[in-house]
Amino acid sequence: MTKVAIIGAGPMGLAAAYELAKQGKQVDIYEFDDRIGGMSAHFDFNGMDIERYYHFVCGQDQPLFDLMDELNMRDKLHWVDTKMGYYYNGQLHKWGDPFSLLTFPHLDLISKLRYGAHMFFSSKRKKDQWKDLDSIDAVKWLKKGGGHKSYKILWERLFKLKFHHYTDNLSAAWIWARIRRMGTSRRSIFQESLGYIEDGSETLLKRLQQEIENKSGRILLNTPVSQVISDNNKVTGIKVADEEINYDQVISTIPLQYLPKMIPQLPDEHLIQYKQVQNIGVVCLLFKLKKAVTPNFWLNISDDNFEIPGVIEMSNLRPLSEHLIYVPYYMPQSLDKFKWSDELFIEEASSYLKKLNPELIDSDFIDINVARYAFAQPICQPDFAHHLPPMRSEIEGLFIADTSYYYPEDRSISESIHLGKQLAEMSAL
Repeated sequence: MTKVAIIGAGPMGLAAAYELAKQGKQVDIYEFDDRIGGMSAHFDFNGMDIERYYHFVCGQDQPLFDLMDELNMRDKLHWVDTKMGYYYNGQLHKWGDPFSLLTFPHLDLISKLRYGAHMFFSSKRKKDQWKDLDSIDAVKWLKKGGGHKSYKILWERLFKLKFHHYTDNLSAAWIWARIRRMGTSRRSIFQESLGYIEDGSETLLKRLQQEIENKSGRILLNTPVSQVISDNNKVTGIKVADEEINYDQVISTIPLQYLPKMIPQLPDEHLIQYKQVQNIGVVCLLFKLKKAVTPNFWLNISDDNFEIPGVIEMSNLRPLSEHLIYVPYYMPQSLDKFKWSDELFIEEASSYLKKLNPELIDSDFIDINVARYAFAQPICQPDFAHHLPPMRSEIEGLFIADTSYYYPEDRSISESIHLGKQLAEMSAL
């Protein structure tokens, strides 16, 4: 029986393990953390089981739908008509439909029409029609399509707070894919509709774990892999602590930045490419409140008095016992602010929520959690895919991918499932 080690128990690693177990292979998953899930992992928020980082489902997430159908759990997927807002210069505006755009007071009519047409036609592009955008700069593409004024008002500060000094070197295909993903999640041009998995991402992840273990697969938590071992350019196993364990194949799904130390025998060219992939980190605060902040699920913020690009009010998507609001700070790890204490982030983010809803008072804040992740978002420059080594490495039996390989798609559990299945199929050839 072929033995396979998978490094990383996020959705990609679990999906790969599930497919490999179906092929009859012996699969062991090695996870550094004390739980499965990666960025979709849950935690106990003082009695509430919830994701550390926000997740939602869009209409184009077909790999997720197919897997849930296969596992006979499609009934766990629910859809909700959601609202979107835009906070600009101290004022909250309705957003996300033609009427809201036309009544937005900070753009002239021509800018509104150009912006609206650009978003509409971008969302109507087919998923595989992105190659002509691959080498184009995203900022130039947005300015050309929607106009300089709409970029200045609606995009510039969001980009600065999400991508920082990388803003002027982003792929238009990557930004387009984000626009399309949200644009396809609409019942009509007037109504956005998003989905959630009943009781959160863990419902699916634990089912995958159960299926893997039922097929004799193992998930080893708190067990980091220190080295991938090979001989004559062929995988022979892995090293965990001081123990060498034999395997026929190894699949790595952890951030590429860990690979040069873990697999130094890879070709120098590929090691350099892995090191050159840039990432944005995230400090994500989760607030449990007695009252809502706004009626919106997603709120974009473009205001000089806010150092965040938006907030996600999960309780306006999922039925929860309290109001839950994610406040993400995206920034490179190199910024001094990334090293702020939890207390400083809590103080600042709490003040933002009070500005968004002046009726909030201190006693409305029930609980707050702060989570940090160093490699939350790969930065995808033009022609990004050409800067990545192939997933099938030059070491026989070794396969490598992380969220960078979703390109041009954005991060999602659905893309993790798609790529995990692809890795498993590749290893069977």
